[in-house]
Amino acid sequence: MLCKIKNINLVWLLYVVLLLVACVKDNDYKIPDVSIQEPTIPSNKITTFKAIKSRFEQAKANELPTAIIDSDEELYIEGYVISSDKANNFFEELIIQNKVDDSNPDTDPRLGFRLSINVGNLSDIYEVGRKVYVKMSGLTIGESSGVIVIGKGEGVQIEQIQEHEYKDIIIRSTEVVELIPKVSTLLDLTEADENTLVQLENMQIHRYQIGSTFAGEGIDEFDGLRILESCSDIGTIALQTSTFSDFKSLQVPLLKGTVKGVFTRDFNDEQNVLIINSIADINFNEEVRCDPMELDCGVALEGGTENLFFEDFQSQTNNKLITGNGWTNYIEVGSEGWEAFTATGTNASLGRSARIRSASSGDASNIAWLITPAINLDMHGEVTLQFKTSNSFADGSQMEVMYSLDWDGLEEHITTANWGILSSAYIVKDSDFFGEWFHSGKVDLSCVTGTMYIAFKYTGNGKSAFDGTYELDDVQIDFKP
Repeated sequence: MLCKIKNINLVWLLYVVLLLVACVKDNDYKIPDVSIQEPTIPSNKITTFKAIKSRFEQAKANELPTAIIDSDEELYIEGYVISSDKANNFFEELIIQNKVDDSNPDTDPRLGFRLSINVGNLSDIYEVGRKVYVKMSGLTIGESSGVIVIGKGEGVQIEQIQEHEYKDIIIRSTEVVELIPKVSTLLDLTEADENTLVQLENMQIHRYQIGSTFAGEGIDEFDGLRILESCSDIGTIALQTSTFSDFKSLQVPLLKGTVKGVFTRDFNDEQNVLIINSIADINFNEEVRCDPMELDCGVALEGGTENLFFEDFQSQTNNKLITGNGWTNYIEVGSEGWEAFTATGTNASLGRSARIRSASSGDASNIAWLITPAINLDMHGEVTLQFKTSNSFADGSQMEVMYSLDWDGLEEHITTANWGILSSAYIVKDSDFFGEWFHSGKVDLSCVTGTMYIAFKYTGNGKSAFDGTYELDDVQIDFKP
C-alpha cells in the first residue's frame, strides 16, 4: 500500500512539473541553435584588405579622418580571427588578418584590421582561426591608437558595431584553420605587420622586471607593460597585458624562449606592443638567459672633490663628429656617429650637446660608441660618474652606458673586449618627457679596480620603429683624494 501511494505521488509530481514548463514561454528555455552553415557570399563582391586600406589612405590624402563605405555598396572582405577574449586580454574587439600564413605568395600583402564591437565573449562565436566575412556596407574605416580600425560612425571617432547587428556584419564561415604566425625578429617588424599574428624567438623579459607580475603591480592602471628583449639582435618591445586578464597576477617567466601574439600599438600610440591571447602563447623554456655583465656599486650621495674628466661639448663643432678630449667615436655599423648639435625650443640642447640618431639614415643597423679616455681606478679613491641625457622619441632604439676593464684602447678591439652595464646610471626613457634633461645620479665606480673605459653606446636603424634620437651632455668623472 505504501509503494502504491509513493507511485501516485511521483506521477502527480511529474504532472505538476510538466504543467509548469508548459506555462513558460518557449523562447525562454529554447536551446540555442549553434549549427553553422557556410554563408553564400557572391565572389565578385569580395574585395581585398589592401583595397580597403587604400580607401582609408585616399581619405587621409583628401584630409578626411575616415573612409565610409556606402550602405548601398555590397562589399565584403574575408579574413581569419587572430585574437581571443577568452582570457580577458582583449576586450570588445576582434583582430582579423587576411592570410593564414605567408607560404603562398600573392599580390596582396599580409594585412590586419581591428573590428570594434560592443559585445563581450566574442571568442565563444569567433574563435582563433575562424574564417569570417565582414560585410563592409555602411562601415567606417579609420585609425585608433595608431592602427586601422573598422567600426561605425561618420566623425573622427570610430564607434562600435552594436550587439543587435554584429552577427549580420561579421559572418562566420564553417572553416577553422591553424594559423601560422610570421616568425620575425624585432628589426624586421614594420608598420605593415600591425594587427597581425607574429612569433618572436630567443626573447626574454628584461632582467629588471623579473619577479614582477604581468599586470598586477600598483603602477598598472589599465595595462601592464613588461619589456621583452631580443637575445638575437637589438631592440625591445612591450608585452602589454590587461589588468582584467585572467593571468595578470602571475609572475613573468624567468627563462627565455618564444612568444606569439598580436603585433600592435599601445593605447596612446607611443610604442609598439605585443598582446598575447593566453599564457600558453609564451614558451620560455631555455634556462640560459642573455643578460650582460652588470656593475652596480650604487649611487653616491656626494661626488668627488677632484675632477678626472669633464666634457660639456662646447668646444665641438655643430653637425660634426665628436673629437678630441680623449674621446673614441667609433661607428661599428651604419653611417651615423655621435655629433655635436645646438637646438632651441621645447627640445633645447644644453648650450652645445652630443647627439646620435639614425632617422632617415637608411641603415639596416646602426651601432655607435662614444668612449671616454682610460680611468685608472687604482690611483684614485671613491670615483664617481655623472652625466645628463635627453631624447627625441627614442622609439625602439637603445642607449646604454657600458664599462670595460680589459679594452686596450684600440678601435679594432672594441667589439672583442668585455663590456658590461653600469646599471646604477639613469638613462632617459622613451616615456620621459622629451623636452627635459635627466641626471644620471652620481654613479659610484669604487667597487672595482684597474683601468676602466666608459662607453655611451647607441643601437638603432633607419626604420621608423628604431630610429630614435639620444642626447648627452655634462659628462663628469670625479674622485675624492
